[in-house]
Amino acid sequence: MPATDTRRPVVLDRREGPFGEVVLRERGEDFEIIANGCFLMDTSDGRSERLLVDAALAALPAGRPGPTVLIGGLGVGFSLVRAASEPRWGRITVVEREEAIVDWHLDGPLGRISGAALSDERTAILRADLVAHLRTTTERYDALCLDIDNGPDWTVTEDNGSLYSATGLAACRARLTPGGVLAVWSAQPSPDFEEALRNAGFHAVRTEEVAVARGVPDVVHLALRDG
Repeated sequence: MPATDTRRPVVLDRREGPFGEVVLRERGEDFEIIANGCFLMDTSDGRSERLLVDAALAALPAGRPGPTVLIGGLGVGFSLVRAASEPRWGRITVVEREEAIVDWHLDGPLGRISGAALSDERTAILRADLVAHLRTTTERYDALCLDIDNGPDWTVTEDNGSLYSATGLAACRARLTPGGVLAVWSAQPSPDFEEALRNAGFHAVRTEEVAVARGVPDVVHLALRDG
């Protein structure tokens, strides 16, 4: 969630795409991404985006060499940067459907955050819809780190809701290697989503929170595929 800030935001770019409007704003030293008028994320903190990757790696069985990770949603780049900073990760695949967001990283101001990670030889960017990719690809990953919306209980775009459905979770499970981990970012805890993960055949389901000064904490939902 954005921190309270009275500084006036400056619009750097505004795009109309197949999924609606996306806007990149600058507020002081921070950048913000707004989708269809709804705040998605900014660069003021990033602890929960980094936890998404760290918790997934920690949950993997010990001794797995060069585990592969799919990061769903490029966003402001914090999760990618965290993955690229960890030499234990093998192939790092980022799926992002918004052309504008990819452009802001490759040729725009967000490159100052993600530039080194994008040039890492392990990194590949797929310009695709995450839900469609999970349902159609034959690739399998050791970890799925998914952050494409505000979470299972509060989606910005209606299509993203299917990711958290029974069919969406089945697709996630099918894309994981045995013993692989699913990590899902959310702007608030969701006991209903934890139950949905168990019903989808995942085990060791748990939620890690990122404490905030006030309000509801960001969380990462974690679950393992059977080995």
